[in-house]
Amino acid sequence: MTVWQEDAARDLVLNAGERFALLTRGEGSYLWDDQGKRYLDFLAGIAVTSLGHAHPVFVDAISKQAATLAHVSNYFATPPQLELAARLKRLAGAGIDGRVYFSNSGAEANEAAFKLARLHGGAERPRIIALENAFHGRTMGSLAMTAKAAMRAPFEPMPGGVEHIPATIEALEAALDDRVAAVFVEPIQGEAGVVELPEGYLAAARSLTLKHGALLIIDEIQTGAGRTGAWFGFNHEGITPDAITLAKGIGGGFPIGALVTFGAASSLFTPGSHGSTFGGNPLGTAVANAVLGEIESARLVENAAARGVQLRTVIEGIGSPLVSGVRGRGLLIGVALTAPVAGKVVAAAQERGLIVNAANPESVRIAPALTIGDAEIEEFQTLFATALADVRVGMTASETGKVDA
Repeated sequence: MTVWQEDAARDLVLNAGERFALLTRGEGSYLWDDQGKRYLDFLAGIAVTSLGHAHPVFVDAISKQAATLAHVSNYFATPPQLELAARLKRLAGAGIDGRVYFSNSGAEANEAAFKLARLHGGAERPRIIALENAFHGRTMGSLAMTAKAAMRAPFEPMPGGVEHIPATIEALEAALDDRVAAVFVEPIQGEAGVVELPEGYLAAARSLTLKHGALLIIDEIQTGAGRTGAWFGFNHEGITPDAITLAKGIGGGFPIGALVTFGAASSLFTPGSHGSTFGGNPLGTAVANAVLGEIESARLVENAAARGVQLRTVIEGIGSPLVSGVRGRGLLIGVALTAPVAGKVVAAAQERGLIVNAANPESVRIAPALTIGDAEIEEFQTLFATALADVRVGMTASETGKVDA
């Protein structure tokens, strides 16, 4: 065990398990560890570093704002906060009635959305609908909406009223009634292995929630900020939700989240009904403004759409017997495997100098910076193909049998 591993084992809580490497710097789509080894980063901190590492726009925004004003309480407004709120409303199409609440993470944004649903529902609408295989965070409210028994069990009882249903239009139709306060959905279920909702699901959810007077709240924490080749995942179906939650890519690596409300949902929060000491501070909002401004001016949403198609073609073209399919949109991609060896693929890829993620035993998640081009994709193809081949060679007889079946 190295010195840094001993330090981590002694000083860090065990929630994340053993760390894979000690990373010391980054630039663009590359990271370096303490031994000087270079990695091609095709995870981007799990869809966070939209512009890659140490992007000049990101660095400049932090430097300038830190030298001006880093934090004040939310008893006051600041120019970056107001600018970001207006920008998010414009990008999301929230209109003049839209409002923005700022948090520090996606889980906090979903916690605020959970409270929004409660405010809307009151005693007459105690039910909240979420989907099987959903992931909305690890705070108590967001965990209540997360459909992962292993995550929930140690902390039960959960806040009540949440029901998980299959991700089908038929199940949603059967579950909705006038006692439902809100329906929470992810356009693509990232933690489930990058699994898309059935075609037309969001449009049906919008129609059904309007019919029953329930809120439609869309978790865009992983799919927002251009990740899917549109500004937000809900844009692909042309609907208008009641609220969306954001984090990850909007800050490009700086911790920031947001709840954006639309229409009548914007009047539900009143003074004192929710808050955050650090949420919406000038440093975080200035950085998010810079990141989103660069995504917009550099046409990185369009790049995500085009590079996503290119990347899917590359993965399918590898022709590995370990790959059974490719899922997702834009630069949020799930590689379905024919055997439960995702952990081995991730380890082999890291050994070769490529960072990807095992969303579950049979799915590899890929979510690079929105800035990638031909050179990064060509290198990814070589490294990922080699990692798949390495795992194939080292598979057990039972694992090989599953692949060949």
